[in-house]
Amino acid sequence: MKHVVKIGGSLFPEHAINLAEKLKDTNSLIILGGGEFANLIRKYDDEIGFSKEANHWTAIDCMDIIAKLVNDKAESTKLAFSINEAEKISCEGFTPIFVVSDFLKKEDPFECSWDVTSDSIAAYVAHILNANLFIVTNVNGIYTQEPKEPGSTFISKIDASNLLTFQESSIDVMLPSLLLEFGTNCYVVNGKYPERVLSLLDDNINDYNFDYTQIIGD
Repeated sequence: MKHVVKIGGSLFPEHAINLAEKLKDTNSLIILGGGEFANLIRKYDDEIGFSKEANHWTAIDCMDIIAKLVNDKAESTKLAFSINEAEKISCEGFTPIFVVSDFLKKEDPFECSWDVTSDSIAAYVAHILNANLFIVTNVNGIYTQEPKEPGSTFISKIDASNLLTFQESSIDVMLPSLLLEFGTNCYVVNGKYPERVLSLLDDNINDYNFDYTQIIGD
């Protein structure tokens, strides 16, 4: 598998399902974000204060839930519960959607923290596979502040080290550190427009007439 495509939970359901179908025959592994399910856990944690372990693993369970729901609607995908199973599914001509909880429990690569979300998990999987990483979200990429805020400026290319100082962006807090640790780059792109994602996946295209952000970690 050449690409790991993390589809943000903000795109669920319609955009996530549509993009999962469009990724057929792209040699990609899909990882789904936890979306509103995980956001609810974060909300309840703010109100009640659960343990870090409970927050971490139930948020990962939310990723599994959305993975299963997207797979239910996408005819070209199959669920994979391990890297080996994902590779087998890919060889069969389907796009694997990674149900990550069992894999992460065995690997246990992260501390339990809200700083670690599906972005960081996708980066870890991409590192294991030596695959390209794409973070697909509901905005065009990285901005200097919230896109709707006055004076917000779009950033087309940025070093991961510079992102370490950002308080808020369309990626999680841990991702820049992982990109630096792994010495790898990634792309942040708007999944409401599947053709943008497909263009970035295509090695034969090098002129992109749309906004996206490249994060440099190497």
